Amino acid sequence: MKMVKNLITSIIIGSTTLAMPMMANAAAEDGAFKVSDKPLTLDIHFHTKKYVYDNNWPVEKEAARLTNVSLNNVASMATTKSEEAFNLLIASGDLPDVVGGSSIRDNVNRYGPEGAFIGMNDLIDKYAPNIKAFFDAHPDIESSIRAEDGEIYYIPYLPDGKFGRGYFIRTDWLKKLNLKEPQNIQELHDVLVAFRDGDPNGNGKKDEVPLFMRHWEELIRMVTLWDGRMSGSDKFHDFYVKDGELHHGYVEEGYRVGIRNLAKWYKEGLIDQEVFTRGSRSREYLLSNNLGGMTHDWFASTAGYNESLKDTVPGFEFNAFVPPAGISGKRIEEHRRGQVKAEGWAMSFTNEHPIETIKYFDFYFSEEGRRLANFGIEGEQYDMVDGKPIFKKAMLENDTPLNTQMWQIGAQIPRGFHQDYAYEIQWSNKNALAGIAKYEAGDYLVEPFLGVSLNSKEKEVFDKRWATITTYMLEKQQGWVLGSSDIDKEWDAYIAQLDRMGYDKVIKVMQSAYDRAYKK
Repeated sequence: MKMVKNLITSIIIGSTTLAMPMMANAAAEDGAFKVSDKPLTLDIHFHTKKYVYDNNWPVEKEAARLTNVSLNNVASMATTKSEEAFNLLIASGDLPDVVGGSSIRDNVNRYGPEGAFIGMNDLIDKYAPNIKAFFDAHPDIESSIRAEDGEIYYIPYLPDGKFGRGYFIRTDWLKKLNLKEPQNIQELHDVLVAFRDGDPNGNGKKDEVPLFMRHWEELIRMVTLWDGRMSGSDKFHDFYVKDGELHHGYVEEGYRVGIRNLAKWYKEGLIDQEVFTRGSRSREYLLSNNLGGMTHDWFASTAGYNESLKDTVPGFEFNAFVPPAGISGKRIEEHRRGQVKAEGWAMSFTNEHPIETIKYFDFYFSEEGRRLANFGIEGEQYDMVDGKPIFKKAMLENDTPLNTQMWQIGAQIPRGFHQDYAYEIQWSNKNALAGIAKYEAGDYLVEPFLGVSLNSKEKEVFDKRWATITTYMLEKQQGWVLGSSDIDKEWDAYIAQLDRMGYDKVIKVMQSAYDRAYKK
């Protein structure tokens, strides 16, 4: 519990520190946030697979009251695919004042230099002190979002916090079998064998699933135990950074050794035999039926099973443990929360009020605006306690998950704003906080890859080749794990095929974009 208290303190202090450039607004009088003397309405096309921008969101109405700027949605949910919605918008040539939503970075950085979107560098310098303060404090994030011409064309959604996923294990099963948390690969293997053979669920059947993954990609992430890599960002199968150079794990020796061993574990029955097909409900099914032994998943939701299953699975304990040491003795947690997302919002060339718009964007980086975007409205969703927003009991004890409640009022949506992890810590249970504290105490995270903005020529190479290359990589990967083919016998041919498909050309344009963004 001491670790948990220290973690909470560090998060609160961290959130306060990040907000310091915005403190000038904390005591602002009513009306200080208005960016227009007269009420101003801006049309917005904001599309995600879950929702479009809603004029009636309480958060939107409160922002309009404070800033005198209202956003009017023009996006349609006729398609649930945001990329398709954006393409239709661009093809029409009839762009609204603001464009936002899912994965807009590549699109606005492609069409911005062509004149479709307004570059915001000068606007930020002159009229957006809170955004400027954030970028000054986080230069790598600023570099990651700039287009090839050096302009910033979108204000991103910026997650907060460090740890997202971690290893979880049935500690009640460990106790029953008189085992300790595994500290290295061999101990991990031995524990999984014991889960397979020792009948820890006590039903007299050999039905336990020692290692399972709700997302099969998390199984591939375990190549880190053999010095391999699965990703360098919060996206699966992404590139990673090492000493200023971009790499992809799926062409490297550590990956080869890791897949070889995962295939061995799969053949031994230590890994869920339906890991590639069971789907996202596997965690719920295997835990609620007292079958699953270990996984790698999100702290908050996974730890929540200690509460939801305490009455249906006697003695149930599913707790986080630190990454086992790999073959080189390192403990690695490859997944971390992304620091910057491709979501956010931008100004189109049709916007006749760029100064008011950038001031509106800047509002969400003020202390008041950031709190609104994270927690909702004071007195309705939260109360201020000792200078901190604390969710009301009715919010925390509601049958609807708190993050869903936030979306329903227009908070925590991927507009251009900086998330506050203090929002999530309030609905994370003690098991999740204890697990995060264990990870906080170690040095397990690896250097993040924040992404790049490809210019038109680089994007042409990437789009032409990478999707096909990735498909081939994943097809071979699955076959090797399932045992339908052998990675060692096929490795040389696999690498040769990647070369023919243009892997070297892709890594070259990615490196070029990376150098342009970060090597100043």
